[in-house]
This record gives sequence, C-alpha cells and structure tokens, in this order.
Amino acid sequence: MVISIPSYLILDFSAANPDLATLDLTDTAVFSDYVFDKLRQANVLVGVGGYNEHRVIYRRSAHFQQTAEPREIHLGIDLWADAGTPVYAPLDGVVHSFQDNNNFGDYGPTIILEHQYAGKPLYSLYGHLSRLSLEGLYEGKPVKAGETIAEIGPYPENGNWPPHLHFQLMTDMLGLTGDFPGVCSLRDRDRYLAICPDPNLFLGIEGL
Repeated sequence: MVISIPSYLILDFSAANPDLATLDLTDTAVFSDYVFDKLRQANVLVGVGGYNEHRVIYRRSAHFQQTAEPREIHLGIDLWADAGTPVYAPLDGVVHSFQDNNNFGDYGPTIILEHQYAGKPLYSLYGHLSRLSLEGLYEGKPVKAGETIAEIGPYPENGNWPPHLHFQLMTDMLGLTGDFPGVCSLRDRDRYLAICPDPNLFLGIEGL
C-alpha cells in the first residue's frame, strides 16, 4: 500500500459536486478546510479518488490553463491525508528522477520511481510531497517494496494544495524527468490514459 488507508471516503471534484461552486478554491486554506471537514464528518482518515475524473478544481490555477484547451482530466489517484503521512514504495525499484515543481497548483516536491512489472518498465509518480522528502535522493537509488520513500507535504510547499498524495503510474516517461503531466485536456484524454494505467492496480480500493 502506498499509504496506510484504514478508513476512507471517496471525494468527487467534478462538476457533479455542488459544493465546489460555493467555495473559493483559490484560497488553499478554505479548500483544505473543506476537504478535512468532509473526512472528519465521515469519521475517516483518508479521502480517495480522481482517476480519469473530469475535474473543475484546476480552474483555480493558471498552471492548467496555459494551452488552447485547458487541462481538466486527472490521470492519477489522490490520497487526501494529513501532512507528514508517510508514503511507501509499492514495488522494488530505483529513483528515476525528482524535483521541486514549485508553481501554484503544480506538484511541488515530486519523486518518480522506475520499476519492472510483468517484464516491462513501469514508472510511479508521487506528487505534493514535503521538501524534506527530496533530501538525500539520487537517480538510481534503490528502493524496496514497502520502504518509506517520502511524506505528504503541507501547503504552500506542496504546490499549494490541501495535503494529499498524487499517485500516478506511467508506462512511458515520454523523455521527461522530475515531472510528468498529472492532468490532461479532453482532446488528449485517450492518448494519456493509454500510458497512464489506473493506480488502483496497486491500491485495491473498493468503489474506485
């Protein structure tokens, strides 16, 4: 398991959620209070969801509006939990790359691991980490399944989001290092989903 999930609530950040129209999502404190109030009301520790979800929350950041067609399709699964929550490697592998993607609404500190799965390369991305998570890393550093590799970061250092982990799988890095799109446009949806399989393959969360 990438993080410990003793209890969870599926969170919807698409236009189907009427709450989102009432919130100032550009105010990270307001956004964070909304997320963690939902978790407290449900008496759970983790919020989950988002793979292939057409989301409205990216309108809060110019980072996703830089092309002719805005990016609104989420390519990973989000695990909303307290800052400082440890993050574990799902498989043996090595550090492929890492960097601090320090823009409002971006990943913030990011780690990408490289694995072998079913005889082929598979990459896993961990976004919205603490800056401390990047210390001591180097490309090629070996990691073992179940090893603590990082922790969920606080805002604003995590890209200015309510604390959560963005977990994503890729079969092709497209030549990128330290970063990979976690959100795509409607036009590019099929192309990216073809190389970004459902991360629930390793999470096994019922209902997703």
